[in-house]
Amino acid sequence: MAEAVSAAIRRAGNPGRSGHVLSIRSARDLFSARERLARLFGCEDSSRFVFTGNATEALNQAVKGVLRPGDHVVATSVEHNSVMRPLRRMEEGGVRVTIVPAGPDGVVDARDMVAAFRKGTRMVVMVHASNVSGALQPVGAVAAAARRQGILTLVDAAQTAGSVPIDIPSLSVDLLAAPGHKGLLGPQGTGFLYVREGVPIIPLTEGGTGSRSESDRQPEFFPDALESGTPNSVGIAGLSVSLAWILRKGVESIRRKEVALVSELLDGISGIHGVRFFGPPDPSARVSPVSFVVEGMDPSEVGWRLEKGAGILVRAGLHCSPNGHRTLGTFPTGTVRVSPGPFTTRKEVARFLTALRKIRNLPS
Repeated sequence: MAEAVSAAIRRAGNPGRSGHVLSIRSARDLFSARERLARLFGCEDSSRFVFTGNATEALNQAVKGVLRPGDHVVATSVEHNSVMRPLRRMEEGGVRVTIVPAGPDGVVDARDMVAAFRKGTRMVVMVHASNVSGALQPVGAVAAAARRQGILTLVDAAQTAGSVPIDIPSLSVDLLAAPGHKGLLGPQGTGFLYVREGVPIIPLTEGGTGSRSESDRQPEFFPDALESGTPNSVGIAGLSVSLAWILRKGVESIRRKEVALVSELLDGISGIHGVRFFGPPDPSARVSPVSFVVEGMDPSEVGWRLEKGAGILVRAGLHCSPNGHRTLGTFPTGTVRVSPGPFTTRKEVARFLTALRKIRNLPS
């Protein structure tokens, strides 16, 4: 990926803005990445994948581009602030918001979500898997029920894209957002929003697209309708290479390894006195982020000790999801979060568990 970004920097052109060789090469990078996204998520029309700077931008485009005053939206209590903050802003403008509480394991009941639908419900927003508890949510059941009632479904796939098999048509999803730098293994500053054909959405940003330059009106065809301004063609070139690797490896294979590593993590943490993890105990019911607390210690101190004592980098705090932590009972101090990836080894998991035992002053 790094080599692809480096090569793209040396030959970067502005895609769609000219007919010279550099512009054409960058346009091909974008097209290649878009085609690979469509293949990865089971879609025929790659133009429905709109590139964004990150998942936050994609989620803002989806929420603010669809909802209007008087609309009703249903979301869960474990959403990231990339969903909650736009929803609160829309609420100030007349959108009605219902938050459905998840259980103590961080999983929301699909029946509770569907029961919250009412006349005027325009959209249901769900994180596919919590970035705090790691819990997978019943997106398929909720989306199917929403589709039957003419309600749009927006999915935040930040924690699942690239590591959990997702077939968008089978999932009955209308909009799906994800970053490029997490499970898709691409560079920071990349992401996408999938928009099903027929979903009415107003662009947040309008301007030059390299197409229909004779008109001062924003194009209505995709992806140009939602892609104004010079794109991050260099970053997307790197993302395209990462997507090619994922397609060769297979998401199912990546997922099997993730479940195995998480299983070892949960088993190991469970055996350390005074350490507690959150989320489902079944590794197949969750994704790689594992949040935990150490009795009598602030999460930031645990994170500092892991880094200084063993060179292990974790995230400590509220993880941009205060409602998620309220749901788990870990607000306001938060948790420590460790997240194995496709290149993590069993040896590294064992090293982490050894370091955690040392923090608890237990023999390894």
